[in-house]
Amino acid sequence: MNDQRAGGMLLVGGNLAGMLTMMIHPVAGHGPMTVRAVAHLVLVDRVAHGLAIVGVAAAFLGALALSGSLRRTGWLGLAAVVAQGFAAVAIMIAAAMSGFVAADLLSRVADGSPQSELWRLMLGYTFCVNQAFAAIYTVGSCVAIVLWSLAMRRGGRWPGALVIYGLVIGSAIPPALFAGWLKLDVHGFGLVVFAQAAWFISAGILLMRAQADPEMDRLRA
Repeated sequence: MNDQRAGGMLLVGGNLAGMLTMMIHPVAGHGPMTVRAVAHLVLVDRVAHGLAIVGVAAAFLGALALSGSLRRTGWLGLAAVVAQGFAAVAIMIAAAMSGFVAADLLSRVADGSPQSELWRLMLGYTFCVNQAFAAIYTVGSCVAIVLWSLAMRRGGRWPGALVIYGLVIGSAIPPALFAGWLKLDVHGFGLVVFAQAAWFISAGILLMRAQADPEMDRLRA
């Protein structure tokens, strides 16, 4: 199996993992929760975010292959993978804070110990850290998609619809975030993940179809 095909598979698989993460991502209830309910929530939270971290690593390897396929387009592909690298680090930190640190604090709050109020305050702080790094990921990955889309346009061998879609979502999401229209809660961040995954999965499928052709001559086939 050549690197380009393997990279496409990793890009698809990593983003499918991200989509699955958002589908099983727990949403905290508004009423009082039993110890058993909290234990279940913590377990699902850890599984979901563990899957997300594995998916991010796989998708980044796929992103390296994507940039490699665009090496003839100049610096754009390299700049895109650098932006995606910063985004990947940010989302791994966000996932670790939400899936492991927050899950541990939630268990301590549910225990009803004398320090429960302290754990509750730390849980709120953890959420703030998670949101900060989720925002960094959102902007960084959008910048990467725009750069890759420009590289594809320069290369001239990628479907125009993929280029246009990448430029639209990559340019529209950050302003919506900065304006406060997009909230990075489970639903808002899920929207980001699914919108970006559609682009990454499409690019990954094209990489797999191109197989060993370094010039990407079969991308439009």
